[in-house]
Amino acid sequence: MVMAERKSSGQRRLGRDDWITAALDAIADGGLAAVCVEPLAARLGATKGSFYWHFENRDALLEAAIGRWEKETTTDVIADITAARGAPASQFRRLVVGVIERAEQDRVGPALLASAAHPVVAPALERVTAARLNLIAGVLRHLGFTPAQARRRALLAYSAYLGHGQLAHSTPGVLPATRAGRRAYLNDAIRALTTR
Repeated sequence: MVMAERKSSGQRRLGRDDWITAALDAIADGGLAAVCVEPLAARLGATKGSFYWHFENRDALLEAAIGRWEKETTTDVIADITAARGAPASQFRRLVVGVIERAEQDRVGPALLASAAHPVVAPALERVTAARLNLIAGVLRHLGFTPAQARRRALLAYSAYLGHGQLAHSTPGVLPATRAGRRAYLNDAIRALTTR
């Protein structure tokens, strides 16, 4: 995150990233409806003028916040997985383990899914879904599945990922709590997705 500058009075000057972080926190806490300029300004100890210095309007802030979420949860993950060396099976395991851990930490994703029809959210969710499915299908093709098989299994894997994320946020007690239980759970998922 870019550090905010200091005003001559010693007070911290808010940067664009501060507003984006506040918007993501608001989305995680209360959905898109919680992203309002005045409450965010109050939360940040700023004025609305500070907001309008960085953003034309609320939709511009939403686009920037969703763009950061997309980068951190999708673009960066794809770069990490595609740069990883090793056998396709270890690449798939790294993908599954990594995205499951991220799903459990990502409070913004479920809130965005709840607003999937919003005109700022819908295109981002379409891009994210397509990119994630393409990544999964690509890894599965490297495991020897035909393009059609890889696509079907990628859809199944992504559906499981979304379901896991919902469980992690709504009823985490149903998920394995121990390290051994978690390992067995992930091994079962990987086996189900990769066994012919």
